[in-house]
Amino acid sequence: MRLTFAGSALLLFLTGCASVPSIPSPVAPSTAVGAFAGARLEGVTGSALPANWWRLFEDPVLDGHVQRALAANADLRVAIANLEIARAQARQAEASRLPQTVVESGAGPDRADQQPSTSSLPKTSYELGATVAYEIDLFGRLRSAALAAGADAEAVQAALESARVAVVADTVAAYVDLCAANANAALAARQVAAQQKSLDLVADQLAAGEVSPLEVSQARLLREQVAATAAPFEADRKRALFRLAVLQGRPAAEAETFPAGCAAAPRIGLPLPVGDGAALIARRPDIREADRRLAAAGARVGVATADLYPRIQLGGSAGLIAGGFDGFLTPLITWAFPNQGPARARLAAAKGSAEAALANWDRVMLRALGEVETALADYQAEGSRRASLTLALAEAEQVLKRANARQRLGADNYLLVLDAERSRNTAASQLVLSEARIAQTQVAIFRALGGGWEAQPVVAIAREDGGRVVGLN
Repeated sequence: MRLTFAGSALLLFLTGCASVPSIPSPVAPSTAVGAFAGARLEGVTGSALPANWWRLFEDPVLDGHVQRALAANADLRVAIANLEIARAQARQAEASRLPQTVVESGAGPDRADQQPSTSSLPKTSYELGATVAYEIDLFGRLRSAALAAGADAEAVQAALESARVAVVADTVAAYVDLCAANANAALAARQVAAQQKSLDLVADQLAAGEVSPLEVSQARLLREQVAATAAPFEADRKRALFRLAVLQGRPAAEAETFPAGCAAAPRIGLPLPVGDGAALIARRPDIREADRRLAAAGARVGVATADLYPRIQLGGSAGLIAGGFDGFLTPLITWAFPNQGPARARLAAAKGSAEAALANWDRVMLRALGEVETALADYQAEGSRRASLTLALAEAEQVLKRANARQRLGADNYLLVLDAERSRNTAASQLVLSEARIAQTQVAIFRALGGGWEAQPVVAIAREDGGRVVGLN
């Protein structure tokens, strides 16, 4: 329905000015922004999380892997491209609030029958004109649309930050797996060498008539069992190298050129700095993304609300046409009335989307807190397990030492020595795996804390919505 400018005063009096709805403000529970329950555990501190948390491992080779991954990871390149698209869309939405101008020109021959006195001479006609259109954003439709696009761009920026967190954590985890595979392979090699030495000793005792062929078979069986554990560790090593190559945007075949001489899984020896819940909410990119999605949904409620009211546009055109100057200025009011059913349905859908975005913020926030507490509990449990395994290995070494002494004195047969060696090997292998598990749980903690993206500069889009989220900057 189109109305002339003469009737606009009555319509504006009837409708009034619509205000842009306020954006829902999620508020975290007071218990969520305090100290973590796991921060009271041994080996954990509530101090602030450093930006480059992987440097706490104090491993220059690991630092190099992370730096190369952040520079060339394919997932990050996709996320950066998506951010550029979102920012361009935000600029487009902001530019739509300004007057839209179009300049046109043209040239062509005049018709000869219109110029009888000079019909034999070629004539040319020139045209030059400019058109201006401007929508008076009386009810905030354009402003809300620009806010929504800007919030969407910030959400994509947060998604990029989440990708950086994942890339850093995956790179450190792959390096831990590589070092653990090297440690396990070295342990297996030492155990095979020890079992071969034991087998040679039993073979000599058999030749001297001190033992039976049964002891020799048992010793050979144990050697082969230990040797069989070595092959999977080489596969683990190559798998970790291939993951590092892919994370760094390189073909897997180039992984063999990577430095891979670490002999043990890296581990942070200092108490882990984990901060508190408020810092987590401010830092986790997925919470920030949920916040920006909520802001965009709230702004779209403003767009849908503005559609209930008239849209006022001013248009003008001026130019040289057919040798003369012509121009005009006209206002135009467009209003979907009295049938506002479609507009009100869109408004209801927009409000539903805002409620869903608010619920999603709560879900993401609670999940983040749960992930941190779970990772801290796993770290504490694995620390206790490693302490027990350390004591178990020390006892196993003593048992083996005593069994060898008793066997040499003839107090016991060699089967007791074989059993002691098997127990010692099992305890040693479990301790190496626990060391790797400690490092992996440390990585899981920092992944859950959302650290690793702060050191990468990302230009933020200025916020105009005035929204507030607890703990967010």
